[in-house]
Amino acid sequence: MTPGRFGIYGGCYAPEILLSPLEDLCLSYAAFREDEQAMDELSLLLSRYAGRETPLYRCRNLGKETGVSICLKREDLLHGGAHKINNTLGQALLAEKSGKKRLIAETGAGQHGVATAMAGAVLGLQVEVFMGSLDMQRQAQNVARMELLGATVTPVSTGSGTLSDAVDEALRNWAATAQDSHYLIGSCVGPHPFPEIVRDFQSVIGRELSIQSVSQHGRLPDAVVACVGGGSNAIGTFSPLINDSVRLVGAEAGGVGSDPGSHGASLCSGTPGILHGAFTSVLQDDEGQISFTHSISAGLDYPGVGPEHAFLRDAGRVEYMTVSDSEAIAAFRLLSRTEGIIPALESAHAVAAALRLADDMESGSMIAVTLSGRGDKDLATVLEAGL
Repeated sequence: MTPGRFGIYGGCYAPEILLSPLEDLCLSYAAFREDEQAMDELSLLLSRYAGRETPLYRCRNLGKETGVSICLKREDLLHGGAHKINNTLGQALLAEKSGKKRLIAETGAGQHGVATAMAGAVLGLQVEVFMGSLDMQRQAQNVARMELLGATVTPVSTGSGTLSDAVDEALRNWAATAQDSHYLIGSCVGPHPFPEIVRDFQSVIGRELSIQSVSQHGRLPDAVVACVGGGSNAIGTFSPLINDSVRLVGAEAGGVGSDPGSHGASLCSGTPGILHGAFTSVLQDDEGQISFTHSISAGLDYPGVGPEHAFLRDAGRVEYMTVSDSEAIAAFRLLSRTEGIIPALESAHAVAAALRLADDMESGSMIAVTLSGRGDKDLATVLEAGL
């Protein structure tokens, strides 16, 4: 496979002004991966600052009636409450080793912005986070957390005021400040080498899951499920398991229907196109204009997806399904009541997909779900939905 390409997907479709920074990033990341001292430093940050390794918890009640075991990979227990810290610590350390003094980031649900602010604070780097104005209203608590951590949160009011518009603004800012700034992209999207960098930093999820499953249960799960917006937690979970006999399933935002603008299912309903510097599966109209999206989860309404996911879909290695807003809310409430764990709405989509799978699997089967974040940030949204 050509570097930066996943079959026909991926690549680098960036403005000319960004080509030199992206080439520099490729060289910096290649050196970073070979730097044993830097890898040791990252490993210490992940264990002693972020709280790795996270548990693989076998649910006592969820799925009991079907005879199927459901295990949760507890990324919600990481510092900051989400898997995002795996990637932000890695990229922030990469930026520091590359001589950068400032981090630029975008965020939807706010989890990536908080994780970037944390990484910037601990490594002494300035942080500016771009966030859609609608997402700032939905995730006001995370905006306050970012500012408390010393980050500047810049509202983006163009377009729908959500993640896609924040990415546009972050890319524009990076083009003007690349000399001393690193764009700490939050998901496995964007031009090469970002999809590979984010996948590599998040693959700690799948490596731990594999080792823990064999250690605790004597085997790998029959199926592994993760939610997919941009797709970082999912690709981090799936990539170490690609060559194993494990069913891999991604859960996308089915929103409130199948009409354009009512969901965020860029793999189940998208078509090939270019978004934010990569050729991938995109929600767009017949003229190539990016569609508006909807999800009750602020982290799943991105109109594209990481290009490696599009490749894995076409190759038939990973299945992708949609989960509606109401199904996610039901799973949010069910996991809270049955296991005492309040999941992020993003993760609730994966839990709902796992419950759907469990109904059709043989008794004695085992499903592992990546619980990518905790749900205290989503309580107001759930209460407002009244579902």
